[in-house]
Amino acid sequence: MNKHILAIVCAAVAAGSAYAQSNDTLAKIKSSGAISLGVRDSSGLSYTLGNGKYVGFHTEMGERIIADLGKAAGKELKITYSPVTSQNRIPLVQNGTVDLECGSTTNNSARARDVAFAVTTYVEEVRILTKSNSGIQGVKDLNGKTVAVTTGTTSVQTLRKSERGTDIDFKTVMGKDHADSFLLLESGRADAFVMDGSILAANASKSRNASDYKMVGEVLSVEPIACMLRKGDDAFKKAVDDSIKRQIADGSLAKLYDKWFMQPTPPTNTKVGLPLSEATKAAWANPNDKPMEEYAVK
Repeated sequence: MNKHILAIVCAAVAAGSAYAQSNDTLAKIKSSGAISLGVRDSSGLSYTLGNGKYVGFHTEMGERIIADLGKAAGKELKITYSPVTSQNRIPLVQNGTVDLECGSTTNNSARARDVAFAVTTYVEEVRILTKSNSGIQGVKDLNGKTVAVTTGTTSVQTLRKSERGTDIDFKTVMGKDHADSFLLLESGRADAFVMDGSILAANASKSRNASDYKMVGEVLSVEPIACMLRKGDDAFKKAVDDSIKRQIADGSLAKLYDKWFMQPTPPTNTKVGLPLSEATKAAWANPNDKPMEEYAVK
């Protein structure tokens, strides 16, 4: 075999090995001793304190999942924190940049065509946040108003459905991330911010004056939030699901929720103040990866 053919064969073997590992995350992380955790900058479930430090309910839960994966692999795994946005989170999971994304992603049927979801760990309610003196009490009061939404999130579709169903007309302005959307409301460039309740509450609680804001009106959508991982990797999904189920069963997930939603949290040492909902309790009692289409607003 000449050198040229040998080089081609070696390259093909290497490519095949890389492909196999990209579809076997457990083998990949065991071999490398490292794992990439997708996190968010300004979500209610995952956010940054700056200087590469990421915290929050879903971030810490993800770290506990990774600790369990490390025990199974027989080594402590080094975590690379990879900040993602609503726009790039799915591609980064698909291409292998992120192994496990525990931000604030809704499990829906459209996304499930591209990625897999772990069992639901939080059931979100999409709500309206506005300034306390705005006079806005619900969707009907958004007529003629400007509403902030975050690019790449499902609240855009929720808003459009509400607009069609109630014959109201409002202008939509897009924030590049949740902090930017909140800034649109805070600065008066938007009259309301429509998003997951946990994100709204977290951003308001960390603002200069939390009492200036209130969540109002009806629940617009009920959405299961779950960690994302690559499709077709059943062994990795089972390992992630098993860790989450363990955290539910031993009560540590409930304690983690209390820590991040009912106790003072950094950086402002204020409480988000969102008690564990009945919908989330139900999801924990019967762990599943049902998409949002199987949930309904009651």
